Amino acid sequence: MFKLVVSDLDGTFLNNSGTFDVDLFNQVYGEMQESNISFVACTGKQCERVEELFGEHGKGIWILGDSATRIKKDGVVVKEFTIERNLALQAIRDIESFSNDFIIIACTTEAAFVHSYIQDEYYKIVKGSYKEVIKIDSFDQINSSFLKITVYDPSGRSSLLRKHVEKTLMDQIYIVDSEANWLDITALHTHKGETVRKLQEILGVTEDETLSFGDGENDVELMSIAKYSFAMKNACDNTKNAASFITKSNEENGVLLTIKKMMDLQKQ
Repeated sequence: MFKLVVSDLDGTFLNNSGTFDVDLFNQVYGEMQESNISFVACTGKQCERVEELFGEHGKGIWILGDSATRIKKDGVVVKEFTIERNLALQAIRDIESFSNDFIIIACTTEAAFVHSYIQDEYYKIVKGSYKEVIKIDSFDQINSSFLKITVYDPSGRSSLLRKHVEKTLMDQIYIVDSEANWLDITALHTHKGETVRKLQEILGVTEDETLSFGDGENDVELMSIAKYSFAMKNACDNTKNAASFITKSNEENGVLLTIKKMMDLQKQ
């Protein structure tokens, strides 16, 4: 029997418009609640942005947000995993030394910070994943605890940037280029897979009792924490290779339909 469902959001649970089938979700989630199955949104998005996305429909869901550096449920932060301030600022300096045209998002326990000179088109992209965004003249002014550093690169150089930063910080941070345009830096050993394991411990749930869904490079670890791991049809090759199964795409309600089918099988 499975008791926990963990799903990435962008490219997995959410469709390409960044929304989801509310009626189908309410139906499936209602059945999950009746069966005492927990639902987890595991994402790079800010927890508060996830709460905004689900609205009234998200009561009771677990959120592993900000690239799994925070565990939150019903407005209450359960755990946070921070990156040492000097290390975070060093990472930012390394990023800026590679190129000065990256969109750097410094995520803290308070908000997401961006440079005050950010262009409107890129600020809009940032707001798609972060509800609380503050413009700042220098990241050195940040006094809150750092959760992660995220980089958006319109030119798609994330892989090259990762290799550049790894030259000096490889053994001190966790870094992943989830897509050509996106890169995340968190504390060492802090990633989706490890944070899900911590949640499994909190809930007393095993890998054999877990379903997971993902599509990107940063979802590979999600495939290892669940007996029933599903890569979306639109997933990258590494995630597909790591998954136990391939399911329908994010445009076809792959996550919700698979959960429904698995619950039906479980009842039988």
